Amino acid sequence: MPDKAGSDERMQVAVLGGGSFGTAIASIAADNGAEVRQWLRDETLVEQINREHRNGRYLPEYPINENVVASTDLAWTVAEAAVVFIAIPSKAFRAVLRQVREHLRPEQILVTTTKGIQAEGFKLMSQLIEEETGSPHIGVLSGPNLAAEIAQKQLTGTVIASDDPVTRAYVQAALGCSYFRVYAGNDRYGAELGGSLKNIYAIAAGMAAALGMGENTRAMLMTRALAEMSRFAVALGANPMTFLGLSGVGDLIVTCSSQLSRNYRIGYALGEGRDLDEAIEALGQVAEGVNTVKLVCEKARAEEIYMPLAQGLYHVMFDDVPARDMAKSLMENEQSSDVEFMLSRESVAEAHQLAPDVD
Repeated sequence: MPDKAGSDERMQVAVLGGGSFGTAIASIAADNGAEVRQWLRDETLVEQINREHRNGRYLPEYPINENVVASTDLAWTVAEAAVVFIAIPSKAFRAVLRQVREHLRPEQILVTTTKGIQAEGFKLMSQLIEEETGSPHIGVLSGPNLAAEIAQKQLTGTVIASDDPVTRAYVQAALGCSYFRVYAGNDRYGAELGGSLKNIYAIAAGMAAALGMGENTRAMLMTRALAEMSRFAVALGANPMTFLGLSGVGDLIVTCSSQLSRNYRIGYALGEGRDLDEAIEALGQVAEGVNTVKLVCEKARAEEIYMPLAQGLYHVMFDDVPARDMAKSLMENEQSSDVEFMLSRESVAEAHQLAPDVD
């Protein structure tokens, strides 16, 4: 086990990625007593982090722990690390893995923080780590973790999901501190799917807010989104109970409620009547949910999984259907079961045959 903060030998942590969440994770680990190296491609940003202890591009208002050392040297960054956090956007994730794998050791713990899906083969980021490295120590860090609030050291909870107890213990030791609580889970696939899927519904929530819909509507949207997320994930092999935790309902709530969420802001712009290109341009950052909507809807159609919210959002984003028209059509869908793991949709459909005709 790694030594905790305050012991003679400090844990070595590497973070790959210079975005807002990667920077926040690097600072947390350093706050917790670890020696932290952070890899970025941008030499100017590396110099700024090392000189000013600030990431002027992604977290300009928040100080970074002075024990975080940034570098463009990938081999040096991971050389001594016990734990390597990979906070790279999904489009570049595999490419970075291929760059770093020759510098990794079998005992190192590899943790993805990226909430996205690769189109080819519908692969999650932890599956890419497994394919590219063959590591037995793979984890997923997921939860209601807005980077700006973490940087403010507001109390936050997250989940380290792994079927490997060593991975879970190391990450809890590396990151668990007075303001960042790390809870353990063993459904890596479910936790990672939850982190990706909730981005879809954050876009829908932002769109609903822009359309002037109220709190009742938002509550209905989030709970129906949770049902849809878990239906999809369980069909692909996840545990439905995972969605009752921080990486499921917790992440869904924060992303559907906060204007700090990039996906929420994309949805808000769509609800204001902008097209997708205009919404993305206004945001100025990557919003993983845009790609996720397309991939999940394609997968749902192929697997015949009922996902009316996701499919409706797809039509707004990619088929130029007006947001208000799509919201109206969703309200006209069949009224089915609430919690499908208690009462199936098929049972409700059969019961509808017993009801009187009120037309």
